[in-house]
Amino acid sequence: MDVIQVERIRKKFGSNDALADVSFSIPKGEIFGFLGPSGSGKTTLIKILTAQLQPTSGQANVFNQPAERMHQSVQKMRFGILTDNSGLYERLTIEENLELYRQLYDLPESAIDKALRFVNLSGERKKKVQVLSKGMRQRALLACAIIHEPELLFLDEPTSALDPVNSAQIYKGLRYLNEKGTTIFLTTHDMAEAELLCSRVAILYRGQIQIIGSPKELKKQYRDNVVSVELRNGETYALPLGEEAADRIADWMKRGLIDRLETKEPSLGDIFIQMTGSELV
Repeated sequence: MDVIQVERIRKKFGSNDALADVSFSIPKGEIFGFLGPSGSGKTTLIKILTAQLQPTSGQANVFNQPAERMHQSVQKMRFGILTDNSGLYERLTIEENLELYRQLYDLPESAIDKALRFVNLSGERKKKVQVLSKGMRQRALLACAIIHEPELLFLDEPTSALDPVNSAQIYKGLRYLNEKGTTIFLTTHDMAEAELLCSRVAILYRGQIQIIGSPKELKKQYRDNVVSVELRNGETYALPLGEEAADRIADWMKRGLIDRLETKEPSLGDIFIQMTGSELV
């Protein structure tokens, strides 16, 4: 079953197309990466899917219903969201902010402890939001988004302000949620994050999807099918993959001549640059 269905979505702001003829679907239980540089239309699509914006044309469905219904309370209970306009009550503590969400979703008190552990903030629960660092604030927002363990989770650049240790903690938590059945829609321009988490990705550029598939499939599709060999005497060879290369490599290996052997597989970032000529920033 598809949790999200997007059919020929277009969104114009004035004379500019933020999204132009975008179509894809996301089955239940997938971590789907919507990738692209800042300003490419990623956040705009999340706002359409969560009824914060209306598309200029096209149709978007969430839970087999028109996306514009996602503003209804019964639907809001089913998804969580972290975007650039998510907010916290500045004068309240992290714990007090989470208590509001706990009551909203009618959850047990243990839900707060679980959410705090998820984002590695158990020791900071009594801190007021107004004194938090950018990274701590980001983690507190994420705790609010996942406290009810939603069926669907929208994450817009969730680790952009986090250090590697806390990012790793978040990745662990997201995998846990996904294993329990949560479908995750992740926007990011961090290609390493996408390769680590996502079962499929779509690369968005200038409002259009350029390519879609699993990271493994895309890297295989765009690799150059050349094996690089460096011998112990310093000689290097770039050999097209095939029977001739296999025979030469086997001969060198028998004679103990090979110092290094590797195939050149592109990263998702390499693929993006190849397709668009643009760096991800």
